[in-house]
Amino acid sequence: MVKDYWKGIDIWGGIECSFNRVEDNYMDQLQLAGHYHRNDDIERIAELGIKALRYPVLWEKHQPTEGGTIDWRFAEKQLHKIQQAGIEPIVGLVHHGSGPRYASFYDQTFEKGLATYAAEVAAQFPWVTHYTPVNEPLTTARFCGLYGIWFPHGTNDTTFLKVLLAECKGTVLAMQAIRKINPAAKLVQTEDLGKTHSTPLLKYQADFENHRRWLSFDLLCGKVNPQHPLWNYLMKAGITAKELDFFIENPCPPDVMGINHYITSERFLDERLEHYPQHTHGGNGKHQYADVEAVRLKEECLAGPKQLLLETWQRYQLPIAVTEVHLHCTREEQLRWFNYVYSAAGDAKQDGADIRAVTAWAVLGSFDWCSLLTKPSGVYEAGLFDIRGPHPRPTALTKLVSKLAKGESFTHPTLAEKGWWNRPCRVIYFGDSKEETMTTIPHEQDTRPLLIIGKAGTLAQAFSRVCKARAIHHVAIGRNDVNILDPQALERVIQQYNPWAVVNTAGYVRVDDAEEECDNCFDINTLAPEYMAAICHKLGIHFTTFSSDLVFDGKKNTPYLESDVVGPLNIYGQSKALAEEKVMKANPSALVIRTSAFFGPWDQYNFVYFVLNSLKNNQEMTVAKDLTISPTYVPDLVNTTLDLLIDEVSGIWNISNHAEVSWLELAEQVADRSGHKKNKLVGMPVSEMGWKAPRPAYTAMTTEKGFLLPSLDDALGRFMKEQETLVL
Repeated sequence: MVKDYWKGIDIWGGIECSFNRVEDNYMDQLQLAGHYHRNDDIERIAELGIKALRYPVLWEKHQPTEGGTIDWRFAEKQLHKIQQAGIEPIVGLVHHGSGPRYASFYDQTFEKGLATYAAEVAAQFPWVTHYTPVNEPLTTARFCGLYGIWFPHGTNDTTFLKVLLAECKGTVLAMQAIRKINPAAKLVQTEDLGKTHSTPLLKYQADFENHRRWLSFDLLCGKVNPQHPLWNYLMKAGITAKELDFFIENPCPPDVMGINHYITSERFLDERLEHYPQHTHGGNGKHQYADVEAVRLKEECLAGPKQLLLETWQRYQLPIAVTEVHLHCTREEQLRWFNYVYSAAGDAKQDGADIRAVTAWAVLGSFDWCSLLTKPSGVYEAGLFDIRGPHPRPTALTKLVSKLAKGESFTHPTLAEKGWWNRPCRVIYFGDSKEETMTTIPHEQDTRPLLIIGKAGTLAQAFSRVCKARAIHHVAIGRNDVNILDPQALERVIQQYNPWAVVNTAGYVRVDDAEEECDNCFDINTLAPEYMAAICHKLGIHFTTFSSDLVFDGKKNTPYLESDVVGPLNIYGQSKALAEEKVMKANPSALVIRTSAFFGPWDQYNFVYFVLNSLKNNQEMTVAKDLTISPTYVPDLVNTTLDLLIDEVSGIWNISNHAEVSWLELAEQVADRSGHKKNKLVGMPVSEMGWKAPRPAYTAMTTEKGFLLPSLDDALGRFMKEQETLVL
């Protein structure tokens, strides 16, 4: 049930819209997300039931040339849709940006130019009342002026402060210009709020950074005067009293304090450099120290979002909204993170803070934050929707947000466990993290498990391992627990465990033997999944099972899609193709995963391991050279399947790592990766391999529903790293 004191907390949404500059190149998140080319994003977002939407009308996008005519058509269309849906738009003008090329942080053209643009936006949309002229000015100033990551790539206090003052002054002037047109306009000022912790030696540095985290808010509120703890720091960096007097004379306190908080927002400083990797090392000229995520330390030092919200309230006594809640991780952890922050907001409200809203951020996901938006590497983080398919696909987060937006409770069995930031696996410094990573907290007795059928198999064991790492309560059963060809026995066992989902990993896998054991193959691969699918449909339980690339006839020369017609050449493929048909007929909500040539680091019964072992022992190995496949890395397969399962996805999906290789080419890549010579690898036509079952010449696969797995090259790299540390 939703607690009474949470009922006054609205749910907002936000679209990741950074438009940042690196050297002379801009990166536009909305373009990467395809938002400019889809006509129904706003309608889709409106269905969530949110009260407000952080929506960009960005300066760099709309007026890239000074004095240029602004084309308002797209923004007008989108804002009209937002208005018609009864959603309050919170219009952002600069989002992690430095303005168009003609604007500069050093000669007031940024501040004045932003104010001029803001006036044009207000005149065009006089009914808009909520604005964020500059998103996270302190964070942007750090990246632009202190760390050298974004334009103008400064690496000193003076540049950092010049950028910060320009962005804060631009915010003041923008709001003044907007309020001349719309006196009721409100400032929703966002900032990433964290906290710095430290060893006793470095307390002075932590104290400085904890004062600095408030600087953008303090400037806007007119609090930076000679009594401010950072006044001397500002003077020493070359900031003049006259520059600061502007903010005292023109206070522009936020109408809503927009607090953004991420797991990495809290930091820990430690002079004991030997305990931390080189890339964390830095210093302040007085001491050398490591700067690491506080959550990764064994010491309990995190303040957490509730405490940070209360600190904000105690300092400013202004209304607060959590304006970004997002985490790049597995789906259940995304659910846990939103639930965690939402609960913290409710608890802070109960303790007296004026908390107005919590915002589901990155509704359409985001790109390339792994590189801090410095290069277009194409790494995508899903949000409430996964946009990689032909249409944005709702994730489990949409259900959570929609429920909370209606004031209803949201439940999912995975929420019974704490997020990784509250589990031992979070620790990577000062702890035996390898042992603790596999430790999960005890589950509640009444928590519904994920039921894995096929306990002894490679895939089932991989599911158990990944579920344990992800703290997903699960039960694995095998042939000693139930006869999968007895539908009555199956139903009794499923009812006994009362799972929220069933994953069938049982299967007949001997492709050549299937030619002579036809009945056994069809019983296990076709009949048993059909029974499970029908039982799960009857009981309202999500069902997932696995198929194969061998359902195809190999006559294509481009990767097979889900919609391609099947035409298996052998008994094994026929059993899987028939299973697809019967499972989907018995249970239209089922999820069927087609996979191909899977390999993993946790067993010795896969092709890649066989190749690696032969190379290590300098043994000759004969490999088919004329069969093209798309191999699948088991950890990727299992993690992706679990995400899709939690999202309650249905239908047939092709899941494999992005590649088209022959078995010989795969073996050669293993040799290259492991540093072995390839002279022991002998390529042979499939016609000479002596296999009983005919094989299709080409079964490379891809998905028309949204590319999900990394490349084969990436997967092989991770496989090799696992092999270096894993003892089988």
